Amino acid sequence: MSVYTSVSRSQLSAWLDGYDVGALRSFHGIAAGIENTNYFVTTARGRFVLTLFEKLQPPELPFYLGLMTHLSARAIPCPRPVQARDGGVFSELNGKPATLVSRLPGRDIEAPDRSHCAAVGAMLARMHLAAADFPLAMPNPRGLLWWQGAALEVLPRLPAADAALLEDELQFQSRAQLDALPRGAIHADLFRDNVLFDGRAIGGVIDFYFACTERLLYDLAITVNDWCIEPDGTLDPERTRALLHAYRSVRPLTPAEADGWPTLLRAGALRFWLSRLYDLHCPRPGELTFAKDPAHFQRVLKARRATAQRAQAMLAQ
Repeated sequence: MSVYTSVSRSQLSAWLDGYDVGALRSFHGIAAGIENTNYFVTTARGRFVLTLFEKLQPPELPFYLGLMTHLSARAIPCPRPVQARDGGVFSELNGKPATLVSRLPGRDIEAPDRSHCAAVGAMLARMHLAAADFPLAMPNPRGLLWWQGAALEVLPRLPAADAALLEDELQFQSRAQLDALPRGAIHADLFRDNVLFDGRAIGGVIDFYFACTERLLYDLAITVNDWCIEPDGTLDPERTRALLHAYRSVRPLTPAEADGWPTLLRAGALRFWLSRLYDLHCPRPGELTFAKDPAHFQRVLKARRATAQRAQAMLAQ
């Protein structure tokens, strides 16, 4: 686990006394993720996931936990925050805000096929529709303003060619006309490791802690950039068409979204290239023990810049 706050059995048992979940039977850390500390927890009344938030602060948590509660109530298979005896859904544990959520069945897929991609596309569209009446809002914490600030930190550390690419893409994105695109609550991080498949069906969508209020098409672009990728960063046509067709069959895209598709694919690639560059070059002491390779999303960005017409054609098919 790359961000870790240790919790003892006695600490967890005392904390769980605030919940109607029965006595603690077992718990162990989850070796995944870089933003939060997570444990699998088994009690006398069920299996849960405990999350301790390493960066998020209590005022931010009602959006994330409220969104999961909202989606779960609308038959989206996402973690459902467990309500404590006092009615709250988070409280302090070992100096960090913490929450207990339902544990979902399934496991992530490393090499998705067309059927996996179609299932993810349909699920993402269902999520967007289900979140349409969610009343809370959260500005995108990794949007254009963050990109511009992070770029100032990483540009001096980059080779000249990489710096030129980053500056050029930032200029392109800052000029993009996207105000007409539909907005709402989005997941913003729907990578393969955040979807659990139980057989051929989706058992759960997890890790909503980058969720925000953003353009729905941006969420779709982030998802396609991971689920439909080839090693060289290009999009696999069959998987891409399957995911997009399934999404559009549930939530048709507007003409403005069709026009903006290549731009949002580039935006999704830029967001994760820049985030990985920032984590690599500007880590906060004690928070990260490893950083993911930025070169992967640099390849993705270059591919999206080079194949805009092809991407638009796949959307239309």
